[in-house]
Amino acid sequence: MTKFYSALPGILLCLALIPAHAAQSEEAATTATIATPPVATSETTGVATELYDPLPHIATLDLTLPPDDLWERIRHGFGMPNLSNELVSQHQATYLARPEYLRRVVERSRRYMHHIVEELEKRGMPTELALLPIVESAYNPMAYSPAHAAGMWQFIPSTGKNYRLEQNWWVDQRRDIIASTSAALDYLQTIYELHGDWHLALASYNWGENAVARAIGKNRAKGLPTDYMSLSMPTETRNYVPKLQALKNIISQPELFKVRLDPIANKPYFVTVEKPADMDVAVAAKLAEISTDEFLALNPAYNRPVMPVKGNLSFVLPAEKAAIFQSNLENFDKRLTNWRPYTLKTGETLNTVAARHGISMARLKQVNGISAKMKVRTGNTLLVPAGSAEAPGDLSSVNLPVVKPNVPKIAKPGKSKGKKKTTGRSSTKKPTGKKAPAKKHGKRR
Repeated sequence: MTKFYSALPGILLCLALIPAHAAQSEEAATTATIATPPVATSETTGVATELYDPLPHIATLDLTLPPDDLWERIRHGFGMPNLSNELVSQHQATYLARPEYLRRVVERSRRYMHHIVEELEKRGMPTELALLPIVESAYNPMAYSPAHAAGMWQFIPSTGKNYRLEQNWWVDQRRDIIASTSAALDYLQTIYELHGDWHLALASYNWGENAVARAIGKNRAKGLPTDYMSLSMPTETRNYVPKLQALKNIISQPELFKVRLDPIANKPYFVTVEKPADMDVAVAAKLAEISTDEFLALNPAYNRPVMPVKGNLSFVLPAEKAAIFQSNLENFDKRLTNWRPYTLKTGETLNTVAARHGISMARLKQVNGISAKMKVRTGNTLLVPAGSAEAPGDLSSVNLPVVKPNVPKIAKPGKSKGKKKTTGRSSTKKPTGKKAPAKKHGKRR
């Protein structure tokens, strides 16, 4: 009771204030009824309930799900600033006038593009660069330029060596899909960090970073802008970024340009498979149950019909063929290679070697990368069929490139001109050829 009486004065004060506050509340309630929803009273219960119009259903979009089409994934990753000028319009018109060319390039790219997009995203690089091999090589890993640039990313020999791409009698990793892509993206990252500008980085990729740096220096000395379009550069480099921008425009809105882009599955086309021993290209293709053309399209770096296990322990196969290859390999009871090395003896010629081993002269030259200008001498080592006759027909049909072996010439006795002798890691001699003079123009990669 004591507590009740101590609170009584406060209660009386509140009661005195009620009329003023009640009037304000009544006015507010009157105003609020304007926006009050309609009210219905239930006939059975007499309870009032508010009525609301049902809200329309809004479809949700899960942005965490990857798109089924790789093209859509590429569009999502575009990150370079756009370039808009007359050159872009010209190249755009050129591509649109050649729909069959675009169709062939897209068809060729479907083996490789998912891998490139994956590597770009891992590095946080713009996916426009997945279109760069179209500009460089039309996505042809066997492309070879007059400036001796090779592969999908078109590396010249010196830059290939700088980025650890092996180039020898057996293999040229400038054509290797995985190795060359890694090297190209390393190089592009380096020159982007040098300039801080993707257009200048692309100009450097085409023309050379030193050449671009000199052009920037000249403009800076004259107080001129140093962006891509303001620099003085060769015609090829001037058109390089506009070509890429034209492709980006078409890929971004194919419907606008009435271009049909066949979908590319957003999943790996190939997987890496370990090589148990030296193995023929044709044997590997047979075990995977694919054509030798398909095998070489995925493994274009090999110069010879034999894939040596030393220095390169793997190759790639279509993802759905890896298990088939392993199963067939476990049950394969024949030799994995049908070729062996043969050292040319005194007095022997290619004709006699070919006849002795049951192989045509043309095939012997192709297998060993012997061109018309190359000299073959006593002591050179050749690949010949391991049996008494030429290897099986499917093996002899393997279409391998004729390339110059990267080995020193053998000086004839008594005719040395005092040049410094070069040595290699291997004592095995390979056919040698005349080195073509270096071009004074072309790409510097």
